[in-house]
Amino acid sequence: MTEAPRYRTTFLRLLGFLRPYTWSMIVSVLLAVGQQAAGLIGIFLTGSVAAALVHHERHRLPWLVAEILALGAVRALMMSGRRLIAGKQALDVELDMRTAVYAKLVRLSFGFYDRHQTGQLMSRATVDLQGVRFFLGYGLIFFFQHVFTVVGVGFVVFLISWKLALIAVAISPALIAVAYRYSHVSHPLLREVQQKMADVATVAEENIVGVHVVKAFAQEDEQQRKFERSSEEVFQLSVQANRQRAFYIPMLSFLPLLAQAAVLLVGGRMVANGSLSVASFVRFNLYLAMLIMPLRALGMWIGQAQRATASGERIFQVIDEPEEIHDAPDARPLAPGPGRVTFGGTTFGYDPDRPVLHEIELELDPGKVVALIGHTGAGKTTLASLVPRFYDVQSGSVAIDGQDVRTLALASLRREIGVIAQDPFLFSATVRENIAFGRPEASAEEVQRAAELAQAHEFIAALPDGYDTVIGERGITLSGGQRQRIAIARALLVDPRILILDDATASVDATTEAKIREGLREAMRGRTTIIIAHRLSTIALADEIVVLEDGRVVARGRHDDLATTNDVYREIYEHGLLDRVFTEGVA
Repeated sequence: MTEAPRYRTTFLRLLGFLRPYTWSMIVSVLLAVGQQAAGLIGIFLTGSVAAALVHHERHRLPWLVAEILALGAVRALMMSGRRLIAGKQALDVELDMRTAVYAKLVRLSFGFYDRHQTGQLMSRATVDLQGVRFFLGYGLIFFFQHVFTVVGVGFVVFLISWKLALIAVAISPALIAVAYRYSHVSHPLLREVQQKMADVATVAEENIVGVHVVKAFAQEDEQQRKFERSSEEVFQLSVQANRQRAFYIPMLSFLPLLAQAAVLLVGGRMVANGSLSVASFVRFNLYLAMLIMPLRALGMWIGQAQRATASGERIFQVIDEPEEIHDAPDARPLAPGPGRVTFGGTTFGYDPDRPVLHEIELELDPGKVVALIGHTGAGKTTLASLVPRFYDVQSGSVAIDGQDVRTLALASLRREIGVIAQDPFLFSATVRENIAFGRPEASAEEVQRAAELAQAHEFIAALPDGYDTVIGERGITLSGGQRQRIAIARALLVDPRILILDDATASVDATTEAKIREGLREAMRGRTTIIIAHRLSTIALADEIVVLEDGRVVARGRHDDLATTNDVYREIYEHGLLDRVFTEGVA
């Protein structure tokens, strides 16, 4: 799609967000037009004042002044009403767009977030939305107001003197040419400015979130330079955009003054030779002056439209992103079952050309605990991620109790699977709200029971406000082990059919791990559980061990068998023994 059609398509789509507010838009436009109509009448009355002075009709002055004041009051009321209605409309449009963007973001798959930076997405949901909101809320109304002014004034000045009117409009072709040129050159640059601003937001977001890493490696100066480089790029592009405005907007403001100067010269001579009255001359020039503001605003309005459209393109890139993981048209709820998980010829890769898993054939018996082990990059976490359908397989299938996960409603599927990640995410909310995230309706007793199973109740009770303690962003006010135990409690509260523990005890010490293991023994009873672990003590919880190597299942069985029959397992196991011996030796 070429630049111009794409620009028009985006512009029309932005206008579509005004459809629910058609009536408020109409009222705002009518008030804006009425405001300008009052201005036109006010100028006519001002001309009448000039005529009264010329003809020495002083008795008319008080009435004319009173009429002008009354008209001014009516105009002020219409302006106030227009601002109130347009302001609310602008906020409504912003709310609708923000809701649409957020609704899309929460439904996009993990693959989308693997490809996009958080700062870029935040910029689109904030900075870009602000630009669109201002244009749709105010820019269009000003446009209609200015169009009415140009048309209305143009009609009136032709009635006053068609000769002077022709002189005034002679400058129009030049105005149109300059405005078109400004529109053509500014859009690509403003779109690039928006992109670079998002890059700055990305750098800032990464450094704020990763501040501990930055400080740990004493990279404050380097990160500052990186931020300054990104800011400098925005600065340079903004300077270019400002140079464009500095050239084109004064040009658009100056050209009407040429017409006004010609009108003053020719009109003055017409008054002098008696072919034009003083009142008509005053009215004509006041009307012409009234045209200057809309014509000067033409450049500003074009710039706003360009910025809004550039922002709209970035917003629609998110809204139009295909949802790779979504419910099939005939998706059905996950039927009751014991929790049997079956991988049938499963092949998957984050990049389709580089599969991570190769034709996995694996069946996990219901109610059993299975440990997935293997070297780093063997595909353990990837395999587990296919069960709740965080990603779709490229070939083969993943089934739960004989039902292909691609045929199931996502909400129904994921309610039956509890996932505990290695690096748990906690929200800036109370401990209770974090544990009850998957079941907001859970009772206080149920929340506490889940915390007890995860060996978290003791430290939660010791917090300043217990379960009502508000934890910091990402749970930063808690230790790694405490965050992990709250995450385990959160997963257990939903009473899942299948439990996935992705190295869930990696962040806790040996004593805490022992406590969590006791809780997990109870929590895993009767549930199909997939454990991804590197600690031999955690693997000991498993009824069966599955060994992965280079995305393939190379062995499965119990510890005693694998230790003597599989080289990969033996190497991992012996490494674990070496770690244990080393630790005991140091102690």
